[in-house]
Amino acid sequence: MLKFMMTVGLVVLTYADCVYAQTTEASIPSLGQRLTDDQAAGLAQLAIAGLQREFPNKPANVITGPETILGPKQMHPAFYGCYDWHSSVHGHWMLIRLLKTNPNHSAASESRKRLDENLTEANIQIETAYFDEKENKSFERMYGWAWLLRLAAELHTWDDPMGQKWRKAIVPLEAKIVELTKGYLPRLKQPIRTGVHPDTAFALGQTLDYARIVSDPELESLIVARARDYYGQDSNYNSRYEPSGEDFFSQSLNEADLMRRILPPQEFSEWLGRFLPDVTAPGKSGLLEPVEVSDVTDGKLVHLAGLDLSRAWCMQGIARHLPNQDPRVVVFGKAAKEHARVGLGYVFSGHYEGEHWLGTFAVYALTQD
Repeated sequence: MLKFMMTVGLVVLTYADCVYAQTTEASIPSLGQRLTDDQAAGLAQLAIAGLQREFPNKPANVITGPETILGPKQMHPAFYGCYDWHSSVHGHWMLIRLLKTNPNHSAASESRKRLDENLTEANIQIETAYFDEKENKSFERMYGWAWLLRLAAELHTWDDPMGQKWRKAIVPLEAKIVELTKGYLPRLKQPIRTGVHPDTAFALGQTLDYARIVSDPELESLIVARARDYYGQDSNYNSRYEPSGEDFFSQSLNEADLMRRILPPQEFSEWLGRFLPDVTAPGKSGLLEPVEVSDVTDGKLVHLAGLDLSRAWCMQGIARHLPNQDPRVVVFGKAAKEHARVGLGYVFSGHYEGEHWLGTFAVYALTQD
């Protein structure tokens, strides 16, 4: 039994055979600080608790006949846990990322055990074949696809024997997702702009990182061209309409986080000025103010905790790519830290509605290179 005491308080919540303490802003790292091994272990336990937990589960399959009525583990033997497929995928990514950043944390051995049980060649063969069915070709498009490619990219850069074993195992599924992506984007004439899963900008950013890491120039060129087509001429975005009540993304910041990957700093600065002209003007935008979650037990409302964290990583990326003398560097950097502070306070709530996925958003925000 792991006791992960992340607060000076004494309120303890029992959850999935582990004991966590309610987090406080004093007990978690600030954006830019390295995770301690204890913090990494506590975050890893969130993923471990769900990785092989089949129920509750929210499948997104199309039932075409009685023979296709299957349990989650039958359909997805690698990625059946964590409530839904994409959360399972990025839960695996999260464990791998923490093994790379904090290889000696106390949950490392258990992390490796669970990953080794799930990421087998046999399991991945079944996962890959799932996408061969006509009704499943758009399954998890493109949010789950993006996290699968992020997982592949994370393994690709890891010089670890077990990691390379898992890297080899996921190749068929990785190739299938790349194939589907290359077939889909030329047909997507307009980007999907939303604060939840289907947002195109988030997926393109993740997929572009993957293409560059594994050296796929065809995919990279496709992403860059699509991003310029979709977003290159955008201007005067009215960010006062963000967020919606169950967003975990800012569609405008996702877009900017994508474009900073594509444009040189000065060109990006000019583009950002056209796209978000009022973002730093007092009273003109709400993008710089963190949002509060009214009910962490509501699976949709708790999305807003993820919004704080995803805004943090977007603003951090934007600030890093602006020219050094740009005054927005300081503004976005300060706002990113405040968003992270608020969002991290919701990660260890003791409620599965948020805990099955928020750890990933926390780790992504805290461990960006």
